[in-house]
Amino acid sequence: MSQDCWKRIGVRGDRSCPELERHVHCRNCEVYAAAARALLDRPLDAADLIERTRQVATAKSDVDETTEPVVIFRIAAEWFALPMAIVAEVAALRSIHSLPHRGDGPVRGVANVRGELLTCVSLGRLLGMTAVPEPPPQRGAVAYRRLLVLKRGEMRLVCPASDVHGVYRARAAEFQDVPLTVGRAVGRLSKAVLNWRGLSVGVLDDELVFHAIQRSLA
Repeated sequence: MSQDCWKRIGVRGDRSCPELERHVHCRNCEVYAAAARALLDRPLDAADLIERTRQVATAKSDVDETTEPVVIFRIAAEWFALPMAIVAEVAALRSIHSLPHRGDGPVRGVANVRGELLTCVSLGRLLGMTAVPEPPPQRGAVAYRRLLVLKRGEMRLVCPASDVHGVYRARAAEFQDVPLTVGRAVGRLSKAVLNWRGLSVGVLDDELVFHAIQRSLA
C-alpha cells in the first residue's frame, strides 16, 4: 500500500480504506507506523540541518496558538464534539443489552467493552433529538458506527455514535457562541459551536453532559 495512503483513503482522505474498520485510526496501522519509522530514521542532509537550525533559532511567536483537542463524532445527521480528555476509547460497535423498566429514556442498556460491562447512554436521546434517518454517505466515503467510551472521575460509560472522525485540535478563535436557533436541549448542553470542514459542530459541555447522565441513571 502507498506510504501516503492515510492522506488519500485514510483519516486525512476520503476514509474509504477497508483497514479503518479494524484500526479505527491510521495511527494504529502498521503502514502508518512503518512510514513514521522511515521518516525518523532517514539521514539528514546539509539542507535539512540548516532548516532545523533555522527553526530552533527562530524566536517564539507571541501569538496565542493554544489549542483544545476535541473528538468529533456524528449522531444521525448532526455533528458534535467532546473534550478529548473524557474520551477514553473509541470502540467498535457491540451488542447492547437492554435493562428492564428503562423505557425510552437515554439509558439504553449495558455493553461489554474488553470484559467490562458499561452503561450505554444515548446522547441523541439525552439531547432531545428526534429520530431522523441516517444521511446518505458522501461519494467514496465510508462511515463506521462506533462506541465512545467516556470517563469522568470514577464514572465510565459508552455512547453510540453513527460515525467518529477522530481528534481535532481547535484553536480558541474557532469556537463561536451557541446560536439561539438550536434546539433547547442541545443548546443547554453545548458550550460552543465549531466550524469544521464547512459543518457546524456542537461542542458539548462535558460537565453538563455527565450531570444529565447521572440524573437519567437515578
